[in-house]
Amino acid sequence: MAAPATQQEGFHDCRDAWARTLEDLAARDPRIVAVVNDSVGSSKLGGFQKTFPERLVNVGIAEQNMVGVGAGLANGGKIPFVSAASCFLSGRALEQIKADIAYARFNVKLVGQSSGVAYGELGPTHHSIEDFAWLRPLDAITVIAPADAWETEQAVRWAAAHDGPVYIRLSRMPVPDLTVKDRVFRPEKAEMVLAGSDLTLIACGTTVHLAVQAAATLRAEGISVRLLNMATLNPLDEEALAAAASQTGAIVTVEEAHIRGGLGGAVAEFTAGHHPVPVERLGFPGFVVTGSVNFLFEHYGITPHGIVAAARRALARKH
Repeated sequence: MAAPATQQEGFHDCRDAWARTLEDLAARDPRIVAVVNDSVGSSKLGGFQKTFPERLVNVGIAEQNMVGVGAGLANGGKIPFVSAASCFLSGRALEQIKADIAYARFNVKLVGQSSGVAYGELGPTHHSIEDFAWLRPLDAITVIAPADAWETEQAVRWAAAHDGPVYIRLSRMPVPDLTVKDRVFRPEKAEMVLAGSDLTLIACGTTVHLAVQAAATLRAEGISVRLLNMATLNPLDEEALAAAASQTGAIVTVEEAHIRGGLGGAVAEFTAGHHPVPVERLGFPGFVVTGSVNFLFEHYGITPHGIVAAARRALARKH
């Protein structure tokens, strides 16, 4: 597979897992409410609206107001899940997120839908590749990018139980099941998908399954690859990063986001200050051209083949 396809057998839309989980949580906890920006359909909240009509607030296309409503509900003792396309949630309402949620440390759960380049053909106004860079510096907000449907469910459940602001980044692109179901989801800990000693691949969200494929190719060539699913970008698992840098000596990061300020930026910042090693960053270098999701991933090398090529560059620099 060259890049993530829109429909494949065995692939699942993480938005379905998020919506099912929210409905289950709401049935158990009357404090849980949903706030949306005229995005009930794309947020997959039709079932929630039907079951809990009095607990869904649709503010219309007014994302700044939407975040303010969420902050007010949290201040009143509710647990609001504020859901919208991540390009508008994280960009248009950034000031409100910073002041009304992060600074105030209100218990609001932000859910960015259709993140990255999921809205490929709609162009840069609808791409959401800067959200990590915008939200990761806000220390109060836990930033999570689940790799599959199971991890999405666990992230939503954890967010509901956590006392503090959370940003969960979801795509509309189906992904395969990857995570081990009997593990305990701990947002502060990266999941070691594969152990290895020559090189570390670090991925998050929709790119983890691509890194799995790349690792298989590299291992077939005799390269001992470590693979980390770094689902949480804030707080970063610095212990896992330090071990990867010291034990493998070369790192490749892969993300459906801007390479400056996102996962690649976070890893480069940490390694530069603690254990300098070659770091190759795969992601988007700036405003993205317009095209389908498959085209964009292929164009910018966010594919198993592109990851293998980056790994070879990192190994060459290491040696």
